[in-house]
This record gives sequence, C-alpha cells and structure tokens, in this order.
Amino acid sequence: MRPALPRKRAVPPLPVRDGLGPARVRLQGGPVLAELTARFGAPAGAKVLAGEVVDADGAVVGAATVLPAGASIYLYRELPEEVAVPFDTPVLYQDADIVVIDKPHFLATMPRGRHVAQTALVRLRRELGLPELSPAHRLDRLTAGVLLFTTRPELRGTYQTLFARGLVSKTYLARAVVDPAVVLPRVVRSRVIKRRGNLQAVCEPGVPNAETLVELSPASGRCPQSADGLYRLTPRTGRTHQLRVHMASLGLPITGDPLYPNVIDLPADDFSTPLQLLAQCIEFDDPVTGLRRTFVSRRTLANGEPGLHVPCRDGYRP
Repeated sequence: MRPALPRKRAVPPLPVRDGLGPARVRLQGGPVLAELTARFGAPAGAKVLAGEVVDADGAVVGAATVLPAGASIYLYRELPEEVAVPFDTPVLYQDADIVVIDKPHFLATMPRGRHVAQTALVRLRRELGLPELSPAHRLDRLTAGVLLFTTRPELRGTYQTLFARGLVSKTYLARAVVDPAVVLPRVVRSRVIKRRGNLQAVCEPGVPNAETLVELSPASGRCPQSADGLYRLTPRTGRTHQLRVHMASLGLPITGDPLYPNVIDLPADDFSTPLQLLAQCIEFDDPVTGLRRTFVSRRTLANGEPGLHVPCRDGYRP
C-alpha cells in the first residue's frame, strides 16, 4: 500500500508553457498597471494591456485593476538571451513517479538569474512532455551527476523530505592535487554560510552545520609521480558549495573550480574547464514504493576511468 502523500500545493492560475511556469509578483498595492510599469518597465505594462496578467484567482488584470499590498499576480516572463549549454541530459531512469538524469557540467538544475531555458528542469519538461516535473534536490550548475525529479507536484515534498532529513546516501567523486601532509581519510566539520549576493560560501565560527567524509581513492596511489588524485566525498549534510568549501579548506581545491579558493571570472560560453566534481551515486528507500533505489552516474572525471568503478557508500559512521 502506498503511504499517504503530503497535501498538494496551491496550483498557479496559469499553466506551464513551453517548460516554464508563470512568474509570480507580490504587489506593493495600488493600480497594478502603474506598479508593474514602474517596477519592470513598459513591457510589463504592455502585458497588462494585452490581457496577459492574471490575479491569484485567474481573473484577468486590466488597466483599471487595483489590488492591495501583498496580493500576487502571475504572468509569463520574457526569456533572456542565453548561451546554449552544448551537453546532453541523459535519462538514467524513469517511471510514473520519478525521473533520474545524469546532469552535465555547466547546466543549472532549475531557472535562476540568467539561466532559465538552459536548465535541466526546462529542458526535461520540453523533451519528456512532463510540464509538472520538479527537482527533488539540486546540484550546483558546475557539478555533474545524478539528479532526481518528481513527475507530479504532490510527490515533490515526499522526496524532498528524504534529502532534507539526510535519508539519501550520496557519494561524490572529485579530482584535486595530492598533498601527503593532509591525513586522510578524515571527517571535515564546519559552519558553512552562503549569503545572497556573494559568490562564495564561507566558513564561520559557530556550531558546525556541514559535515563531509573525505577519502583518497586507492586508484590515486597507482601513479605516485602524478600530483592529481581522485577523491571520494561523502556528505552528511547538504549546504551550498559544501564539498568545494571543505576541499579548499584542506588546501585541496577541486580541479577546475572558478570560485575556491579564488574567484575567476570566466566567459559564459567557456566550457573548456569543467569543475572536476561528480555526484556519482545516490541511494535511498523509496517513500512511495518502499524499494531500495540506487542510481549511479555513467559519467567519468577527466584524466582516466577509475572513477567509474568507485563503489557507492551507504552512509558512514565517523
């Protein structure tokens, strides 16, 4: 018997169109036409005059519509010009409830900022014809690997809860320099904070909120003349940029990282140096079917094949 699902979220009054849901704007209050024009320019005002803006009940907002502060309106945004990410998004698994893909480097999980159509979510909605597809978790835009989506809104919270509660075993692979002075394996614990508007997350004093087991793969010891090593990273938490921050804190920044330890400004169309970080494997007990799920990336990191065969780690006890 399937377990009870969480209450379904409120449905926006406009449907998903070409892979994108409508934008929601919370109003400051007053004549809507004047407010949207003042805040977003003439094109937003033109949408009102064209009958392309609706309120939370789906009623068309007109030139004379006045709404109170805190009310919401919905409209389809104009897509910005984007650089196409020239890598595919292969599907590892798909059923009626979930879709699991092998995300490439440089592709954002979902729309944010200047990345809208060139995101895994929008691409998959279009390619698979699943307008209600939603991510159950996220991977950084520069990180490749296993990424899970749910096919219907009422399922999203069920799977998101697994990730939020740490009930998903996650294994990452990374390439970085080898420093004999860094004793491994070790568990790195710190307080990682990522503030809006800042590119980098930082470690701050206080109660740790991020924990990662860092191990050097045995494959790295086969070529002692090489300064490049393959690492297995097992996070117990999921803070933004956690693995990148923890590796940099050890003096082992991940190869190809444009943010840690230093910010490097790269052109939007430069795909020549991918971050050498791969979400290789996730494992969990499916909350809907009860089955044990294991999904493994088919991608490898640069400089060889050993990463393909590094086994998943089903949790750990430091």
